[in-house]
Amino acid sequence: MRIDILTVVPELLDSPLSHSIVGRAIRKGLVEIHVHNIRKYGIGPHRSVDDYSYGGDAGMVMMVEPVYRMMEELKAERHYDEVIYLSPDGERLTQAISNQLSLKENLILLCGHYKGIDHRIREHLVTREISVGDYVVSGGEIPAALLADSIVRLIPGALTDETSALSDSFQDGLLSPPIYTRPAEYNGWKVPDVLLSGNPKLIRAWQDEQALERTRLLRPELLNKEF
Repeated sequence: MRIDILTVVPELLDSPLSHSIVGRAIRKGLVEIHVHNIRKYGIGPHRSVDDYSYGGDAGMVMMVEPVYRMMEELKAERHYDEVIYLSPDGERLTQAISNQLSLKENLILLCGHYKGIDHRIREHLVTREISVGDYVVSGGEIPAALLADSIVRLIPGALTDETSALSDSFQDGLLSPPIYTRPAEYNGWKVPDVLLSGNPKLIRAWQDEQALERTRLLRPELLNKEF
């Protein structure tokens, strides 16, 4: 898989993409992630990438030309399955979406900044818009890193135990059950006896029951949602 991230602040992505699961997946050759500075195609001597908006609204808007030219350069080299714009008004990111995207070969993630991007980019260049929540942050870089992480961890070989991702929250529409590790008792706080029983059938039944109960208690709307 290859992910190309387009941004005006590439430095914001240095750390999230260099460590932990994503960093290891890159070093193992499971995924290529390339971060591109849109200012490469900025306008004029100062390589400007933004301008005032028509209509007089406050805030600067990313211009269409630098983004278009950078995308054309990338598309000349390979086909992209999706061109994704990280936007607060896009479809809400879910585990199902991450699962779908993990099966793709080439993705472009476009990070907005300032007030946003010229709407013609959204109309003519972007194939999908994704939001990481109903709130606004300073730019699309952190959401892009979050999306990339949620995708990369699903690539076979990215996790030490590939079955681990199958028990994550939301994979089956429920929250994951409680998890514990050694010691079996600490400060008088005990691990549930069933987890120490060594009986896989009982343990699985307990986990299923706990997953359903936690979902009913913490995220009841998920029980009526189709995944």
